[in-house]
Amino acid sequence: MPSTLPPSADSRNKFEDLSGVDSTQYSNPYDALIEACRDDPAKLQDKYSAHRVTRNSQQKEKLLSSDFSGLILDPILQRLTDSSVQPGFRDPRHCLVFWARPPTHIRSLVERVQHKLLRLAPNLWLMPLQNLHLTALEITHSLTEPEIETIVSQLGQPVIRSMTDYTYSHRARLIKPMISYDGAALALSFLPASGEGLPSKESSNLDERTREEDSFTYHHLRRDLFNIAKEAVHINSRYVVPSSHITVGRFLTQDDHDTPGKMELFIREIEDINAWLQEAYWPENGGDRIEDGEWIVGQEKGLDFRHGTLWYGGGTTIRLGKGF
Repeated sequence: MPSTLPPSADSRNKFEDLSGVDSTQYSNPYDALIEACRDDPAKLQDKYSAHRVTRNSQQKEKLLSSDFSGLILDPILQRLTDSSVQPGFRDPRHCLVFWARPPTHIRSLVERVQHKLLRLAPNLWLMPLQNLHLTALEITHSLTEPEIETIVSQLGQPVIRSMTDYTYSHRARLIKPMISYDGAALALSFLPASGEGLPSKESSNLDERTREEDSFTYHHLRRDLFNIAKEAVHINSRYVVPSSHITVGRFLTQDDHDTPGKMELFIREIEDINAWLQEAYWPENGGDRIEDGEWIVGQEKGLDFRHGTLWYGGGTTIRLGKGF
C-alpha cells in the first residue's frame, strides 16, 4: 500500500482473543477452541459469550475513563464519504473474503438497532443494509488487484464452488444477538447455538431442526472453510477471535461523544438496546425458539465469495453460493 495512505481505524484497534484459549500452536487456529471445549457446542457458546462480554466490559471502562483521548476515527472512510477531505481519493486495499449474508429478518433487526443508535449518535456512519455481512473466512486483505486475482486463480473454481455452497449442507445456527462495541465501531454479534428451543431427534418431525444439528456450530463452519482453503492458498486473516458479528456502524467524528456526559449516555443507550434484544430476541433457558432473533447461516443465500475494496461492504462477487 502507498506510504501516503492514512492508517485505518482497524490498524489502530486491538483485536485480542479473550476466550482464554491459545490458538497459536495450531495449523488451523479454529481447532484450538473446539479441542479446548471437547467439541461441546454449549462450551463453545460459553467461550464466544465470554469473549464479547469481556470485550464490552473492557471497552466501557476505556471509553468512560478519565484519560480517554477520543474515539478511533477512520480516516479512510472519512475520505470515501467526504470528497472534500482528499479529492480523488480511492481505497487501494483489495481483499478476498467469504461472507455470510444476513437473511431478511436479520437485516430488519439491524435496521431497528441502527435507528436506536442514531438517537444519541446522529453522526454515526451506518453500514448500508445491502452491504451487511459476516466474515466467515478472510483469505487475505490489503493487497493489489493483480495479487488478489492470482490468489483467486490458485484457489480454483471447484474449490470456490464447494466453499460457497458449503452452508447448503452444513447449517450452523447463530442466536442471542447483542451489540458489541469499541472506540471505532459497533456490531451486532451472535453466539453459536447449543440446542436452545429445539426438540431432540427422537421427538421431532422430519423437516424440523433438532438439537443434534447444533453440534455443527458456526465455529466448526469457520474451521472447515479454513481447512478447505489452506489446501490451495496461504491464508492471511487479520484475526480469528471467537466472534460472529456484522458491523452496523463506524465513528467518523468526535462530535456526538465529545464530553464524558455524552459518552456515558451513549453507553447507557447501548446497554438498554442489549437489554431489549435479550428480552425480545433471546430464547429463555429451555424455552421456545425465537426465530426472529436467530440466523441459520446460508438462509436465502449461500456464502458470498467476494473481492475488491470491500472494507465497508463493497467489492464484487465472484460466486454466490446456493441458499435454502
